[in-house]
Parts: sequence; structure tokens; C-alpha cells
Amino acid sequence: MAEEVVYRGCKLPPDLYYDIDNQVWFRLNEDGTVTVGATDIGQARAGKIINIRIKKPGRHVPKGKPYASLESGKWTGPIPAVIEGEVIERNEELFDDPELINDDPYGKGWIVRVKPTDLERDLKDLVTGDEAIQKQKEYIERENVNCGEELAQISKKFYS
Repeated sequence: MAEEVVYRGCKLPPDLYYDIDNQVWFRLNEDGTVTVGATDIGQARAGKIINIRIKKPGRHVPKGKPYASLESGKWTGPIPAVIEGEVIERNEELFDDPELINDDPYGKGWIVRVKPTDLERDLKDLVTGDEAIQKQKEYIERENVNCGEELAQISKKFYS
């Protein structure tokens, strides 16, 4: 596995698939399911997540429709299904602690696991590896995003 890249404080794991425009990540699991979450960039832009709605297990989510919607103090938006499929599990911890998405977007902050309808077709709409890292860096530059520690370091320097 390639090493995680950190750019302007944003973590960019190269082994995931990404929907760059919506800042959603997809992890292919050994059992054929796909885990879905918001990227570090996405959570940084949204701010502190205060509420989440996630489709129930057993629900089929058509391509383009949302698996979930997130709400922060300044933003509400969908986690769209680029990979169509049936919800088989949702992260129940997020209902009590939606900030897990902010604290650990690629770990404890995952949102939903789906059983894909046509994974091969849907992966064509996503990017991974070096291409994904490059596109994420371009997005960070274009949208002027800073994540996590780097932002804290900049603030400390500015205010000290």
C-alpha cells in the first residue's frame, strides 16, 4: 500500500477511490462491499458536523441519490451514491457522535457500507492512486482548503 500523502494539512490516502467534486471516498472491502465516507477535505470545508441522516440497511440507493446527508453549522449536503447499491450497514455511532467524521474521516468516521449493484461500471466514475492525489491537490488549491494541524500551526504563528 502506498503511503498516505498530507497536503496543506489534508490527509489523502492513495488506496481509496474518490468522487473529487463531492469529496466522498470509497474503500473496496475484501467481502465485495464498499465503505463510504466524507474526505478530510470535505469535513474541513463543512466544519463541525452536528447532524447526520443515513439510509437504513436494506435500502437500495440508485446512482446519484444520497446514501446520507450531513449538516454542520454552515453547510448541509448529501453524500451521493456514485457507487449504486444496497445499504448493508450504517455507522450507528455517528448518530450520537457526528463529529467522528471530523476527527477520523477515514476510520471511525465512515458513514455507510454498501453492496454494489455494478461496481465495475461505477468505478469508472471515480479516481484512485496518483491520479486521485493530483486531483485532490488541485481541488485544495482551487478551493483554498486547509485541514487539521497545519491550520492550527498557522493560527499559532499568527497569534503568538
